[in-house]
Amino acid sequence: MQETTHDELAGIVDLFEALTSAELEQALVELAFRQGRDVREDAASAAVEEAVREYYLVSLPADAVTGEMDAETVLIVGPVAFPMLPPDGEDLPHILDVPTRSVDREAAAETAVDQLRQDAATAVDNGDTERAAHLADVTYDLEAWGPVDLAATRERLVAVTE
Repeated sequence: MQETTHDELAGIVDLFEALTSAELEQALVELAFRQGRDVREDAASAAVEEAVREYYLVSLPADAVTGEMDAETVLIVGPVAFPMLPPDGEDLPHILDVPTRSVDREAAAETAVDQLRQDAATAVDNGDTERAAHLADVTYDLEAWGPVDLAATRERLVAVTE
């Protein structure tokens, strides 16, 4: 599979406001087909998981999104993403049958903060300086993305990196 960047994954999700993992993986398959390439399902799944881990995408409970879906969680554009469409991405709304959805931004921010705090605790407990430095950077993006204050979490993360 040609490497799809995290920002391109976010660009695909941004077209629809929210997508399930299965819908995003289907979008990757459709794009690969249009580009005359093959895509491995496990590679698409791994790319989505990594984008969530790095906060390019945020996984929310489905009840934080209005609109039809057949999943317990959905993906939205995350705080560190600069969404951009991959080649042929503009055709996806005509290819995928995804209903209109709307995200509860307050619930999204709360979910992202909860996940970040869990990730931060793990990084601090493990003394993982590289992950702690990355997460400290994410705190700034997340504060700009939603109405949250992560100063205390950032201080804990920075302390690990010093």
